[in-house]
Amino acid sequence: MSAEDYRRIADAVAADITAGRLRPGDRLPTQRAFARAHRIANSTATRVYRELARRGLTVGEVGRGTYVRAARHAPGPALAEPAPAGTVPVNLELNYPVVPEQSALLAAGLAPLLRPDALGAALRPLAPAGTPAARTAAAALLSGPALRPDPDHLRFAGNGRQAMAGALASLVPPGGRLGVEALTYPMVKGIAARLGITLVPLATDADGLRPDAVRAAHRAAPLRALYVQPTLHNPLGVTMSAGRRAELAATLGELDLWAVEDAVWAFLHPDGAADGDGTAGGDRTGSGDTAGPDATTATARPPLAALAPDRTILIDSLSKRLAPGLTVGLALAPPAHTDRLSAALRSGGWTATGFALEAVTRWLTDGSLERIVAAKRRDAAVRQALLRERLAGFRVHADPRAYFAWWELPARWRAETFLAAAARHGIAVTPAAAFAVAAEGAQGAGPAPNAVRLALAGPAHEPLAQALTTLAALAHGTPDDSLPD
Repeated sequence: MSAEDYRRIADAVAADITAGRLRPGDRLPTQRAFARAHRIANSTATRVYRELARRGLTVGEVGRGTYVRAARHAPGPALAEPAPAGTVPVNLELNYPVVPEQSALLAAGLAPLLRPDALGAALRPLAPAGTPAARTAAAALLSGPALRPDPDHLRFAGNGRQAMAGALASLVPPGGRLGVEALTYPMVKGIAARLGITLVPLATDADGLRPDAVRAAHRAAPLRALYVQPTLHNPLGVTMSAGRRAELAATLGELDLWAVEDAVWAFLHPDGAADGDGTAGGDRTGSGDTAGPDATTATARPPLAALAPDRTILIDSLSKRLAPGLTVGLALAPPAHTDRLSAALRSGGWTATGFALEAVTRWLTDGSLERIVAAKRRDAAVRQALLRERLAGFRVHADPRAYFAWWELPARWRAETFLAAAARHGIAVTPAAAFAVAAEGAQGAGPAPNAVRLALAGPAHEPLAQALTTLAALAHGTPDDSLPD
């Protein structure tokens, strides 16, 4: 058989993969069975399989066979303008950290779940309370020196956003007022709009949300709750000191307010982080401050859920710790509020699926999560080092542990103009307006600083370094330099 003939057979198999008739994870016949089915020699079947592997369509596993490979993700950011021909897009908008070793670790944990009896149990529907094993594992995950969660008060959602939506729906009625940091996680704005909740922007400083701003807003018209990110605030990178947390917890009691505490990024900044280590206001690239995670004496920063346990719902998620494609959201509620939170998760259709929860429970208990988190902490530190090197001299606020950074642009640039200029180089960044909260009654986003957020988790290290170099060159120039021909 000629080379053209075996390639023609490989083309036919490739077409089946492209059309979805063969899906990622499907096992191909043995080469001998493939040869019989296609009436070709065994040596020709071997050449077909080698060609499929060369194209990256299949992967062989010793002793198990040949499998259709998952398609490689094309990192295509939503660019304002098309990137030049030949440019590989770099997405600094989305922030899903992935480390090379995680797939192998997660695959090993899934193997026992694929037995028919275990799989059958995992595919049953679940209530928001999940399973006893899941509650015990999640309670251990959230435990720290100041917090020992009762597993019976944990509830599960499909992801962190759904846990957040359930918490807000259980606390704030339609038309109710929710206090948030003036720059906040953008998804909170969308969730609030769908729930009919009015957002009230609250002032912050270098230590995070200001309790006096909470009191002033509550005096103007009662707030029903706060949404706050005390640890590694997204996008500013601020982590509240222990003193500010205690003051905020006291304010909740004084005003009879609830808080929804977002701890999704806190796994990168474990208990024992130090006051004065560059996280309050961030590490400013170019200022000479390159403090690392262990720069100063540690001062424990307990979560709000430990300081105000009867007034706080703690929200966490496993998409950042593990992987974005199979995740679970966690919500820890006070005993008196657990049933109300469960009802909100049920009515919203936000309950976790049985398969995802069972998989996550196994990863929590077999050590996989601990190893992946350790790898991601190392990875984030490498990326922050690249950021400090490539954006030296600019006003960049970034905790050295975080996967994101807040860049105050030079005065000659406007954030939207810089966004378009970066897009012409194939780089997607997020303008400050995406995080800004409008004042009550105003339309659109609130007043936004002249800044952009850089999400560092997506590209590999070398493309990230190249993208940061390109952005630095843009920022050193003027908007006129970057105009298209």
